[in-house]
Amino acid sequence: MKPIQLISPVDGSVYAERTPLSHDAAVAAVARAKAAQKAWAARPLTERVALVQAGVAKLNGMSAVIVEELAWQMGRPTRFGGEFGGVNARTDYMAGIAAETLAPKMVEDSDTFRRYLAREALGVVFIVAPWNYPYLTTINTLVPALIAGNSVVLKASSQTLLVGERMAEAFHAAGVPADVFQNVVLDHATTEALIGARAFGFVNFTGSVGGGVAMEKAAAGTFTPLGLELGGKDPGYVRADANLDAAVDTLMDGAMFNSGQCCCGIERIYVHESLYDAFVEKAVAWVNALKLGNPFDAATTLGPMANKRFAAVVRGQVAEAIAAGAMPLIDPANFPADDGGAYLAPQVLVNVDHSMRVMTEESFGPVVGIMKVKDDAEAIALMNDSPYGLTASVWTEDYDTAAAIGAQIETGTVFMNRADYLDPALCWTGCKDTGRGGSLSYLGFHSVTRPKSYHFKKV
Repeated sequence: MKPIQLISPVDGSVYAERTPLSHDAAVAAVARAKAAQKAWAARPLTERVALVQAGVAKLNGMSAVIVEELAWQMGRPTRFGGEFGGVNARTDYMAGIAAETLAPKMVEDSDTFRRYLAREALGVVFIVAPWNYPYLTTINTLVPALIAGNSVVLKASSQTLLVGERMAEAFHAAGVPADVFQNVVLDHATTEALIGARAFGFVNFTGSVGGGVAMEKAAAGTFTPLGLELGGKDPGYVRADANLDAAVDTLMDGAMFNSGQCCCGIERIYVHESLYDAFVEKAVAWVNALKLGNPFDAATTLGPMANKRFAAVVRGQVAEAIAAGAMPLIDPANFPADDGGAYLAPQVLVNVDHSMRVMTEESFGPVVGIMKVKDDAEAIALMNDSPYGLTASVWTEDYDTAAAIGAQIETGTVFMNRADYLDPALCWTGCKDTGRGGSLSYLGFHSVTRPKSYHFKKV
């Protein structure tokens, strides 16, 4: 089969190359996962939890290598480290609530009846992970899936091929059986064939809307449950009572961190007219303080985008917006590392509106448009004028106001005075074209288990 090449955004070289499994080899791998699952589920919950936590600990021990590999694979500056803070926090939380969440819920236990609800593992869980936060997004499903008694097959993105290998290495070293957690390299055709053959009990996919459509088509008629986290165009709304400096710092970081390649990154900002001019001035200064460059340079705060074709999408959106009347406020000359390829200068646009793709289609890059609004109603209407619904960030000093606005926003998560963050105690979910299903929180365990009812009567 044709090898899959990982082209590094750092220098355009082939950083890794792997040959995908043949169809027969992939079927055999899934068969091994299925055969190993029952014995894994039969182990005590405490043992599964301990092994999963040990696997994450082993992963932490590889941090120096992993940080360097991530820079080569998808361009994140090494100064920001890996993804271990979130990996550890999410693992610890899910491990901590496992016993309570997975315990049977007794309805009646009398001399005549015993009735209760239990949670049962789905079997083989298939994780199709993205490249932007490959460890974090995998952990979101991997940890609860293994703890709940499933076996897991992981397919890493072709842009971050080494991630799955590192995770498998860590978990196997910790004692998780090799067939219980497998990393595989698959092409699209084999992936779709496996899903269509009902090979999995659950499929979790993080990626584009088009990728989600392909997953649904592959699963059509199999009744395989799918978890889909797809596109986003997350808004921020700065009210008149907002803390201006805090809003600028958090929202611009949410727009630019990881070169804008964050699932819940801020892609559009609406500012009350009383704060608009000051917000824009401070936002431009914030962005101009960034340094675009080689991710191995300690001074670099903005690395290359993961692939030059991703950067081309952003360049196209920005050029179209400027041609339609948008005003760019960042001079690309301030970012001489912009090479027309993967290295892309950040941009802040004003005089934008929703006729422009940069305000309605996912950019997934270091660009943000800022619009002036006169009141909450206008901001809510603009925030909802999107095919996506992952997160929304509201800036105000009043909890009740934020809750009232949040109740009117079509989104999965409402933030007040923060952005671009996952709380493991809260469900990570979305609506509209952002997808369906949820991970993290106690509901994350529900995604990888099914309810089973027990109704016993003594005669």
